[in-house]
Amino acid sequence: MRRVTPTLTLAVCALLVTALPARAADRQPAHLDSYGTKAPYTPQQSPRSYQRPPAGFTPVFTENVSRHGSRAATDSEDGDLILALWDKAQGSGQLTRRGAEFGPKVRALLAEMARVGYGNLSARGKREIQDTAVRTAERLPSLFTKIVADGEKIDVVSSGQGRAVDSGNLFAAALAGTDPALKPLIGPTRTDKDLLYFHKADGGAAYRDYIENDQRLASTLAGIIDQPKTHTAARRVLRKIFKDAFVEQLPDADRVAAAQAVHNLYAIAPAMSEESPGGDGWGMQRYISASDAAWFGYLGDAEDFYEKGPGFADSDITYRMADVLLDDFFAQVEAKRDGTGTLGAELRFTHAEEIIPLAALMGLPGSTQPVTADRPYTRGGNPWRGASVAPLGGNIQWDVFRKGGRYLVRMLYNEKETAFRADCHPVSKGSKFYDLDELERCFGRA
Repeated sequence: MRRVTPTLTLAVCALLVTALPARAADRQPAHLDSYGTKAPYTPQQSPRSYQRPPAGFTPVFTENVSRHGSRAATDSEDGDLILALWDKAQGSGQLTRRGAEFGPKVRALLAEMARVGYGNLSARGKREIQDTAVRTAERLPSLFTKIVADGEKIDVVSSGQGRAVDSGNLFAAALAGTDPALKPLIGPTRTDKDLLYFHKADGGAAYRDYIENDQRLASTLAGIIDQPKTHTAARRVLRKIFKDAFVEQLPDADRVAAAQAVHNLYAIAPAMSEESPGGDGWGMQRYISASDAAWFGYLGDAEDFYEKGPGFADSDITYRMADVLLDDFFAQVEAKRDGTGTLGAELRFTHAEEIIPLAALMGLPGSTQPVTADRPYTRGGNPWRGASVAPLGGNIQWDVFRKGGRYLVRMLYNEKETAFRADCHPVSKGSKFYDLDELERCFGRA
């Protein structure tokens, strides 16, 4: 999360001050929203409730794109920042009773993240990916039987970044574990940066310029962060750890940065739950209230919304580069239909920077509502939540079914059967199955 404290206009402040979380009845528990895109993965629907395909249709192909599983923090910056303050406060007797426990816990968490490797999959993250693979096999048993019988190949591709490569390897191994006959059909995990790391590839050049130089983006995010509610929440967070006099002598910007660091440690702790003493979590919720965690979670979501998600209504710069990935989804299904493909499954592993714009490009639930400059992103006014759009281990899957020359597609979003955007028409009212030619029409590929 950006740590900035520019001047906030009264107009923006008035729009934002009511931006505490609002939750729809069909979303995951509200506390997960406070983790943002660091939320650990949970499948969003029981496989027992999936719709059956129309009579006579059998599965012939499946494909996915998955974010890597839960991981350690990418570096020690947050821990180092807050521990520097903690050491100073300890030396001057300025810790609260609760705060005295905080430093050792943070040091233990940092030590475990260093042992795992900063940015690497945690034990929980490995299990998330493996379990998703097993559920994929259980969802489509006849497909994988057919893949073995026909000798079709399963392609595994990643961004080339360590945690995405590891996720692909773990998924492939777990899938092979459901039927050893699959193992020789699964290719080694290959790298395609243009497809699965496009925000850093040549196709993301305009996007990177937007992130680095767009003044409207910078001023909007600055205004969202630097408002009275942020400063009030920062004081509350720090007062759980440090005595009031210590908190008050800190500059405003330092208070906000320190509180953000506490929140970031709180948010990453569930991803590292299996590395905690006794496997029972790190207890970071003791150092930030639910309401303050929700507020700082909102600030993180705002940054992701504007930098990767639906963003401003008059621009598609944040998500148009995801077209290369959507195009590949269609190309794989069309190759199956046209008889030019040799794959039974295409498995892709990537990052939030790819999942979030793809969700916006596809118009997936929660990613359909951009904002205008004079009405910024708030949780009360927009359904976008990082924990729902791109949790750690989050995924989009298409299952393809055939009857004669007709092909149907079903989409799962975080393993929940999900309708395509509203201008795409399913085979019948309420169905989650769509004719491929209808999707081609709907997405402008016909």
